[in-house]
Amino acid sequence: MPRMPSAERRRQLTEAAIRAMARDGVATTTTRAIAAEAGVSLSVFHYCFDSKQALVESVITTITDHYVTLVKEALRPRATLEDTVRAGFQAYWEHVRTHPDEHMLTYELTQYALRRPGFEHLARRQHEMYREAYTDLIEQLRADMDLGLRVPVAVLARYLAAMTDGLTLNYLVLGEEEAWSGVLDTVTAHVASLVTAGGPVGAPRPAEGAAR
Repeated sequence: MPRMPSAERRRQLTEAAIRAMARDGVATTTTRAIAAEAGVSLSVFHYCFDSKQALVESVITTITDHYVTLVKEALRPRATLEDTVRAGFQAYWEHVRTHPDEHMLTYELTQYALRRPGFEHLARRQHEMYREAYTDLIEQLRADMDLGLRVPVAVLARYLAAMTDGLTLNYLVLGEEEAWSGVLDTVTAHVASLVTAGGPVGAPRPAEGAAR
């Protein structure tokens, strides 16, 4: 077997774990099964990951990176703010449509971590990563288009993370793909309403009649 840098081998094993867990479930996927999926020996697996906790965290991080990378690429400035925001949500939505098992796995990972003693912090870390990803995306859009916000960045990032988490689960349960163009239009319009042209990020808009 050719030697491979440890970081690359970890990526290989993480991607194998995602495939195996999405197919067979988190709880029933063994380290031996993951090694077999990756085509390596069990000793190679244990060399790269010293615990199942480390593996689960790597899986969570990698799945998040899969779609955040697509959204970042889609968020290049377009003709209007609405067009730009819509393109970002569309990129995420296309990932959900084409990789539903991967997104379903994220919910299973949350439940697995919450129910397994000693793993609870991984569920928290998972949702912190969602919030951090949205914070980065907001900051990218702000810098590219010189935008301000009607609400603080931290509030908007948490809101967007919770909103997309709920909408994703809704689609995975109900399907109804034909309804999603309207859903994305509604989300786009709402997010655009929270953005202003120029001004400091995170500075709420003054209330009507407030002193200036």
